[in-house]
Amino acid sequence: MFEIEFERPEHQAAIDALLDLSFGPGRYAKTAQRLREGNRAIPELCYVAFANDVTGDGKVERRMVGSLSFWPVVIGGVPGLMLGPLAVEPRLRGQGCGVKLMQRGLSDAEALGYRLVILVGDAPYYAKVGFAPVPPGRLTMPGPVDPARLLYRELEPGAFAAAHGPITKPAPEMREAPAQRTRAI
Repeated sequence: MFEIEFERPEHQAAIDALLDLSFGPGRYAKTAQRLREGNRAIPELCYVAFANDVTGDGKVERRMVGSLSFWPVVIGGVPGLMLGPLAVEPRLRGQGCGVKLMQRGLSDAEALGYRLVILVGDAPYYAKVGFAPVPPGRLTMPGPVDPARLLYRELEPGAFAAAHGPITKPAPEMREAPAQRTRAI
């Protein structure tokens, strides 16, 4: 039902409209946004989802219905990713689009050599793709966040064991995928 593609520059206006629809202007005030400011999403981990609609005159129209991006962060001393924002057109929520976007992104992130992912979100929903709550006091965000909504997922077993302390933006040289950094050495 949903086709997942890599985000392209021409998608930006539709992504912005979807994010506004999903989160409203308050999204810029959220603590997770502090980790995006001055940072760049990983292009190989930015996706859009499309679905086909039948118009009133019987024509099939393809339109964007979801988006997801991943951002480089340092998770308590461990290089990793922050998932989000994840946005799905409100009338299509609960139909699997968000889960498909995450499954694709997490699989690609693992293939690129990433080991750990965090996000701020609803634990029961994100548990569908393996996220769990961060133990209280283990990690801190650059602003207030409900501790029950700070979640993590290991892409490599044991990656979370070394993560303690603040979640921060990475140094510029750490913004490439681990596999790319290894090739450059």
